[in-house]
Amino acid sequence: MATPHIEVNDKELFAKTVLMPGDPLRAEFIAKTYLTDVVKINNVRNMFGFTGYYKGKKVTVMGSGMGMPSIGIYSYELFNVYDVDNIIRIGSCGSYSPKINIYDVIIASSAYSESSYAKVAYDYDENILNANEELNNALNVSAKKLGFSVFNEIIHSSDVFYRAHGNVFTDVRDRFGCVAVEMESFALFANARYLNKRAACILTVSDSLVTHEVTSSEERQKSFNKMMEIALDAAI
Repeated sequence: MATPHIEVNDKELFAKTVLMPGDPLRAEFIAKTYLTDVVKINNVRNMFGFTGYYKGKKVTVMGSGMGMPSIGIYSYELFNVYDVDNIIRIGSCGSYSPKINIYDVIIASSAYSESSYAKVAYDYDENILNANEELNNALNVSAKKLGFSVFNEIIHSSDVFYRAHGNVFTDVRDRFGCVAVEMESFALFANARYLNKRAACILTVSDSLVTHEVTSSEERQKSFNKMMEIALDAAI
């Protein structure tokens, strides 16, 4: 049952819904802050995974690492080997839009990417892949219940963090309507589609390519909590 990347031998140690931040230390923070009866289930490569209970319901939270290749591996194994049904990515993003500010929360309706991930893995030709509508509805219901405002928008999933050319984001924004950029969701959505599973992505804006505002580590800790609480509520 164990894979080269996840040491778990009993699939029952995973909840049917997994929350996936990129940072394994943030997964640890969520587990220690919000979950009860927590068990650490994965240590391989320090990609920590934890299962516990949120308001009496079983939830797993596990890091995905940075970039599509990394979340591609972990989400595929969770879906295909451990029978996970739902993965909700909870991460950070950079704003492309003057209407989307730091601290704002975005639920990704879909992800545009110039990545070859979906083509190479599954021969998908599309450059825009959709999140699961049912999971997105649950996220929106939870946000409303908790009193948190959110944006529902298309985002850009990029393979590249550093570029030789500046202001590339304006081309992507203006052509595809993307309001923010991150580096994982396109691969997650591709895996979910191929394996007939469900995936969603909720993001907190940590910096703006428009205003050049950047949050500090302390500010990110506080601003990410809204996103965490929305995802946890939706998960149960």
